[in-house]
Amino acid sequence: MVNPTSSQRPSGMPFHKYQRYEKFPLPDRRWPDRMPERAPLWASVDLRDGNQALIDPMDMERKWAMYRLLVRMGFKEIEVGFPLSSQADWDFTRAVIERDAIPDDVTIQVMSPIRDGMIEETVRSVRGAPRVILQVYNPTSTAQRRVVFGMSREEVKRLALVGAERALKLRDSLPGTEIYLQYGTESFTQTEPEFALEVCNAVLDLWRPEPAEQVRIVLPSTVECYPPHEFADRIEWMHRNLAYRDAIILSLHQHNDRGSAIASAELALLAGADRVEGTLFGNGERAGNVDLVTLAMNLYSQGIDPQLDLSFLDEARQIVEYCNRLPVPPRQPWAGDFVHTSFAGSHQDAISKGLAEREAGTSRCWDVPYLPIDPRDVGRDYQALIRINQQSGKGGIAYLMRQEHGYVLPRRLQIELAALVQERAEGAGEITPEQLREWFTAEYVADAGDAREGAGAVSEEAAPGALAALLAERGLAGTLRDLVVQQPDDGAARGAAGWKAYAEVADGPRVRWGVGEGTARDEAVGRALRSAVRRMAAAHTVNGSTGSKER
Repeated sequence: MVNPTSSQRPSGMPFHKYQRYEKFPLPDRRWPDRMPERAPLWASVDLRDGNQALIDPMDMERKWAMYRLLVRMGFKEIEVGFPLSSQADWDFTRAVIERDAIPDDVTIQVMSPIRDGMIEETVRSVRGAPRVILQVYNPTSTAQRRVVFGMSREEVKRLALVGAERALKLRDSLPGTEIYLQYGTESFTQTEPEFALEVCNAVLDLWRPEPAEQVRIVLPSTVECYPPHEFADRIEWMHRNLAYRDAIILSLHQHNDRGSAIASAELALLAGADRVEGTLFGNGERAGNVDLVTLAMNLYSQGIDPQLDLSFLDEARQIVEYCNRLPVPPRQPWAGDFVHTSFAGSHQDAISKGLAEREAGTSRCWDVPYLPIDPRDVGRDYQALIRINQQSGKGGIAYLMRQEHGYVLPRRLQIELAALVQERAEGAGEITPEQLREWFTAEYVADAGDAREGAGAVSEEAAPGALAALLAERGLAGTLRDLVVQQPDDGAARGAAGWKAYAEVADGPRVRWGVGEGTARDEAVGRALRSAVRRMAAAHTVNGSTGSKER
């Protein structure tokens, strides 16, 4: 067997200082055979976890913009802040409640560490809210037990129980407010699985939840530190062994340190999780939180209702960029500026043909090459699908000419135009549809004065004779190789207006197309002939009469 790394050299990097993760044994894992069937319960933490990771945390105006967006998108659980972390978080929590801004089907969430008095103060911050998720948490990982707290396992578990008992006593302390309890083992991924289970079950034994109480257990990937399949194994094991499993909601909270938070979340949902906390477009500490938009769109692309409204994705992205003062990358899955766009010629041609098949009604389900979803579903039109640069081919250029400007170009004209565009685009970067139209008009479309020069209106039957006469006027010869006439609005393009004609003239190996437009069929044909003759004459002037074959 060939060793694919045999030609590579040692990096010299100090990789020996890092330990591999310890594999968790789960030989009878079941998640690989499962398929996603429905969306999880979504919980946005943009206003807390996302906000605390910003260079410039949101002011009140930006917090409201984010909150309104989350409600509009259909989030039913929204973490509005960490009330004791700052005055701004306290004020916003109070404002959402006092302005009666919580819809009847939305539950807000707040969190508190397990410290003296903090859970009580956090509960005070949500007085008057109709429904609240109260999350209490404490770190359980080996490193934090040793380095941060200097605690044994038993002391860490006892701390968790102290917080759980306080939260339970406060659950019914606010008249008119329904409080749902949530416990989180911070740094679950760096905690021994059997100890994480021991702590969670101790808390659940104290709470003794009933299904109606909607108790939640969250297992956070505070730091992502092993591959998605390993995380899924651990989640499945927890799912099987958690006490009161039928009465609780098992939640995820992913971070993206390894760049695999999306995959980890998808596999963990197959492994038994019910709920996902995350942010829009993945903002958050270090490499960010799991991106809820990508997770939801992944489900949508498989024919599963995401239970979030993603039909205005560009607008949502702009709001998030305003709130976070951070850009969403142009290659961000599903929502980036370029993700439904192709520059490569072969891709453009395939997209164009796929859309044509779709328009013809021959395909029931969406099945267009290079487009996993219909961009219109998320608020994009087809204008941005194909973008032109020097790599673009005839299919993409022809698609834009049709969709944007109403020209249904014959195939050989597509080839000729593509060569011209690639030549002119050299070093010019991206070419806009307007530039493309300007180049096309200047090169191919007959001038308004052509008719006055004698072309006039020409029927299709008379076109060969008319062409011979026009060529003779310039001392040229040639034959009409093709003539295509396009009726008004043929192709239903936004720029289509009047008749269009495409004339291909050949003089030995030298071939030139001309394009004409007019209010009548014969007028368009006459102008197309005049344009082709003009271009043929220009080719003879530049290249002489050598008979060499060129574009």
